[in-house]
Amino acid sequence: MLSQKIIREALVRALSTGADYAEVFAEHTRQKTINLVSAKVDKIADAVISGVGIRIFKGTRCVVGSASSLDDAAVLDCASRVADALQGVPEHGDVLLRERIFGDIHPVRIVPAGVENACKIDYVREACLAAKEYSQEISQVTGWFLEVDHKILIATSEGLLATDRQIRTRVNVSAIASDGSENQTGSTAPGARKGLELFEDFDPKELGRKAARQAVTMLHAGYINAGVMPVAIENGFGGVIFHEACGHSLEASGVALGQSQFCGKLGQQIANPKVTAIDDGTIPGGWGSMNIDDEGTPAQRKVLIDKGILKTYMVDKLNGRRMGMESTGSSRRQGYQFAPTSRMTNTYIDAGEDRDEDIIASIEYGLYAKDMGGGSVNPVTGQFNFSVREGYVIRNGKICEPVRGASLVGKGSDVIMNIDMVGKNVARAQGMCGASSGSIPTDVGQPLIRVSSITVGGR
Repeated sequence: MLSQKIIREALVRALSTGADYAEVFAEHTRQKTINLVSAKVDKIADAVISGVGIRIFKGTRCVVGSASSLDDAAVLDCASRVADALQGVPEHGDVLLRERIFGDIHPVRIVPAGVENACKIDYVREACLAAKEYSQEISQVTGWFLEVDHKILIATSEGLLATDRQIRTRVNVSAIASDGSENQTGSTAPGARKGLELFEDFDPKELGRKAARQAVTMLHAGYINAGVMPVAIENGFGGVIFHEACGHSLEASGVALGQSQFCGKLGQQIANPKVTAIDDGTIPGGWGSMNIDDEGTPAQRKVLIDKGILKTYMVDKLNGRRMGMESTGSSRRQGYQFAPTSRMTNTYIDAGEDRDEDIIASIEYGLYAKDMGGGSVNPVTGQFNFSVREGYVIRNGKICEPVRGASLVGKGSDVIMNIDMVGKNVARAQGMCGASSGSIPTDVGQPLIRVSSITVGGR
């Protein structure tokens, strides 16, 4: 994307007014989306994102700039503008770059861009038709296909020069069930750091039927009475509870500024001893996986919480300076226009030793959250509120009638203390996580867990 000559010159310019660290991040991304409504193609959109972001440090002071062009003049002008924000004596002369090749632990077998649109459309259409045929109560089905080919280059005044190519593919099917007076929605959206081999992992008809089944089930669901009760949260996207209520509070972007419920608690028990939580950017093909982070640090597997004990945070370079800690390969950004910071990759609660049937049987009356929806959280306090997309009453140790409109309300630090049963079958699900460095792909996950006591919103 950029010649070494221009990269070196840009780094030298960026350092010219006293910065002690400079970084060039160049990006060239191609993205395609295909939308279907009622099994017919509604829109096909192609986008190209290309540009450079330049960042400098002076101690813990940070200056960031960007340019929406990879032309030599634009890159050098950006470096000059960033440097102009500081006034001092340069500490560096020339920059010697040493290219590093970190390897690829996420090989892609079928590059999506090399396959005709018809193949992608046929797959999504088959899923949509299966959803429509599931029940006469399905009134509308939409589907979309996404492919992203994200190429990045990172160079630093420490001499690093590295590149990575990140190809991701995702499919979404959403079904609406209606009885003429009200609607309910069901959806499924698998994705991976893979090419079109993703299609081999999922039967499109099963995806469609899954979305339709959820919509129809919720259309005929009643409501749960609000109150404090035990809740069993299913694996897969159930992990969004940990991601939002606790994961963000373990990112150095908040911890370094004293804006986290877990500040100063390294080595302390913050969760039930049954809880081990991991952030792993090295999972082959994981939606949130990478070879290197957006500062050029190799991806890592980090045990955040080990049997209830807080072991580490997710740390980027700048906040690592503030905390006196090394980067953990956790720096991420949506693209060149965003400054990177510490973010999650594939974050999940690890497998425990409890059987799923024992977890359900242990609850006399409570809620089974089969699928979680969206919500909100304050990472400083850990207070959260999440909707339950698909839920069921547990009565006398058995899963009974479906309920809708349920929500989970609580505080992250309380919830992980109250996780007193952890199943064996870990599953992950895909999502997009938004924060100060933009929207990035992340996996969430867990086995079936029991929260002994939590506030359930209902009627």
